[in-house]
Amino acid sequence: MSSEPFLQGEYKRTIDDRFRLTLPTELATAVTDNDGNTILVKERYGCLSLWKPADWTARVESGVDVIKSKIKAGLLAGRMNEVQRLGRLLSTRSKVIQLANRSRVLIPEGFREFLDVPATNDVMLVGAVICVEIWKPDAWLETLKVDMPEFGDMFKELVG
Repeated sequence: MSSEPFLQGEYKRTIDDRFRLTLPTELATAVTDNDGNTILVKERYGCLSLWKPADWTARVESGVDVIKSKIKAGLLAGRMNEVQRLGRLLSTRSKVIQLANRSRVLIPEGFREFLDVPATNDVMLVGAVICVEIWKPDAWLETLKVDMPEFGDMFKELVG
């Protein structure tokens, strides 16, 4: 992973009638490369994320390399259905997109349905340390309800 800023913050934004939304400059800068490209990823239903291309590529390639070596060694011979399933999900999970004016995201078809937020409605942008997440507001609130009570213990565990 690159030594980029620790991405934080919560911002309400509206998706326009063409499924575009504008990121705060500091978040947009953190997830784009020099050409203005970013990786849009399906995280969980109601949530997409944006990654700096080098970070996302390194993350995926390291996992794919492990799977390839296991296939080559015959360790996954009886699990090829799972490997195919993983391949289907991996091949449709992410897409390289370019930010317009270095801060405006156009959410492509397939990702719109997964986010499940109609045009002209709000989303929540959340800095998630290593990426920026785009949340359907109801899904974000539900996640907070589940995760927030565990915050203190998780923080202590990660720093301790």
